[in-house]
Amino acid sequence: MCSIRISSILFETRIGCLEEEIPVETQDFIDSIAQMFSYSMPVAMLPKWSRNILPIYRRYIAGWEGIFKFSGKLIDMKMEAIQKRVDTDQEVEGEYLTYLLSNTNMTNKEVYGSVAELLLAGVDTTSNTIMWAMHLLSRDPNVQDTLYQEVSHCIPGDKIPSAQDVNRMPYLRAVIKEALRMYPVVPLNARIMVENDIIIGGHFFTKKTSFTMCHYAISQDEKTFPEPSKFKPERWLRDGRVRPNPFGSIPFGFGVRGCVGRRIAELEMYLALSRIIKLFEIRPDPSIGEVKALNRTVLVADRQVNLHFLERTNKAAL
Repeated sequence: MCSIRISSILFETRIGCLEEEIPVETQDFIDSIAQMFSYSMPVAMLPKWSRNILPIYRRYIAGWEGIFKFSGKLIDMKMEAIQKRVDTDQEVEGEYLTYLLSNTNMTNKEVYGSVAELLLAGVDTTSNTIMWAMHLLSRDPNVQDTLYQEVSHCIPGDKIPSAQDVNRMPYLRAVIKEALRMYPVVPLNARIMVENDIIIGGHFFTKKTSFTMCHYAISQDEKTFPEPSKFKPERWLRDGRVRPNPFGSIPFGFGVRGCVGRRIAELEMYLALSRIIKLFEIRPDPSIGEVKALNRTVLVADRQVNLHFLERTNKAAL
């Protein structure tokens, strides 16, 4: 589902993820993303001299090559379609990719890189967050019921939720925000202070110092989040209570270097989760045991997370 929406935005086409049999090229692309993420942490940790000795780096690069191969083909198809319209004096209309190709000074290489990275950034990230949110809801029936009551009230009957509906569902937004606090998509981030020397907390740092921020550790700070290991969406509600420091959890980053796809990702998660919770009660699979987080560039579960979806029988509410 996440692949479908992000590909529709970037490539202005679907890539077949909902077909009974996923196209081979699409499956190769999905596998390439998984391969790249799987080897990214070892590549970052191992010294450069090991790249010609160990197979890890070659497998990492092979993952990237699979990503660019798939993206490049779709970009080339769009470029060909645009050129045909230009040659026949037709107006060039479209969305993100069409804009990059026809209205910017970016080279083809820059377009390939931009679109490919946006595509992979919009696939594994949102799907993992939805998985973590459903996992947490399955283990807290009270929170799940509160969310269901809000969604049922704001989206009556068999209506499909819209972006406008999301504005009337603060608890839904709080559920996603709390899931992102507990399991930030990217647990580590880094920046280089390039302009000036700086003093932080009494410590002097020269310019060009690299800073690594652990979002996962920051969002578990008891001083900012009492009972940090508990799933408490209500801590984010604007209902008069004291809310946490907004910089205590910044899973999308902040400022000009923040995640460019944040709003799309948030809307995607809101709409998907509201639809799921409206139609199904989510229960955990007790056989899988305790699920722990694993850093694979993005934060993933250390095992397959199985959930039971029970169709809600209250037809009047549906």
